[in-house]
Amino acid sequence: MIGIKIGKAIKILNKDDNKVEVLVKINNTDYKAINYNRLTGCVDIGDHLLLNTTAVDLSLGTGGYHFVISNLDKPDQDISEGGHIMKLRYTPYQLKVFAAEEQGSKYHEVFKKFKSLDDMPVIVGTLHSMLPPMIEMIKFMNPDIKIAYIMTDGAALPIYLSNIVKRLKEKELINGTITIGNAFGGDLDCINIYNGLIAAKEILKCDIAIVTMGPGIAGTGTKYGFSGIEQGYVIDAVNDLGGIPIAALRISFADKRKRHKGISHHTITVLDKISKTQAIVCIPKFENSKKEYICSQLKETTIQKKHKIIYMDIGNAIDVLKNSTLNMRTMGRNFMEDQEYFITVALAAKLGVMTLNDPQLKMLR
Repeated sequence: MIGIKIGKAIKILNKDDNKVEVLVKINNTDYKAINYNRLTGCVDIGDHLLLNTTAVDLSLGTGGYHFVISNLDKPDQDISEGGHIMKLRYTPYQLKVFAAEEQGSKYHEVFKKFKSLDDMPVIVGTLHSMLPPMIEMIKFMNPDIKIAYIMTDGAALPIYLSNIVKRLKEKELINGTITIGNAFGGDLDCINIYNGLIAAKEILKCDIAIVTMGPGIAGTGTKYGFSGIEQGYVIDAVNDLGGIPIAALRISFADKRKRHKGISHHTITVLDKISKTQAIVCIPKFENSKKEYICSQLKETTIQKKHKIIYMDIGNAIDVLKNSTLNMRTMGRNFMEDQEYFITVALAAKLGVMTLNDPQLKMLR
């Protein structure tokens, strides 16, 4: 069951072409809600909105937003032209997209003729908060590098929810976005990670691709019960297509949960048990006590035998990230509160840039 209530729009908080943040009144109490324009049309003050209130009812991490199911005062909409691939299939919320690879697409032949990623570096993350430090480091090293962001369906499905992506596009720091699986709303939509990677190289013509989920993550505190497990499948897909997978580790010494101390159990599970092929793994050279803790974690796994681990000096990563104008936050913590997390991710991106011009690094694949 889902929580459904009717609210009245009383104030527009923020709006752009893709979504509207609106204040709604329900039983004399005000709440924030998000309307996706391409799903439920436009919203005006005074409209009565049918709202999905489930996440707020459960106090889940959606930022305290309800989501508009339908505008009861503007219920009719016409379907847009083109495309026939459905996302959120066989649910009341299914929507049509014009997938880049489908038969009617001008790019259809691109996918049929594809041969290889030709050693294109692909940085594979597990959290949406990894995106800003990756972009910051890549652009610091070379502002001319073309970056494609592939958003999986491991968390938020509409890319419009991401304020990070919106700002990166406004600042022209990424060259294009691709949504795969049941995620939707990218500059290109693709059916799966394989065609998403092909689209990044052959259509967006990127130098480096970044793959990670949108805002949010599902976790259960069990070994295999988290949506970030997809990192393993993505690593394998990159290898299958002839790319260079660089795994961005989730490392923190600020997280109070023991399972996420040092190398998160999420990362350990993916690299130890899930990925079937090799990734290049970057581990920063932290101070001795933290380095020893990380080494002790690795000794209990097959990671050192299975993957190529490169230990990297922190170098200028702290200055680059500290001076960033992008929003660096993860699990409610900013850069200064969780430096190891952001440094680790930034150095994975640095390694991605290094592989572009270093034949020896390419041979590590």
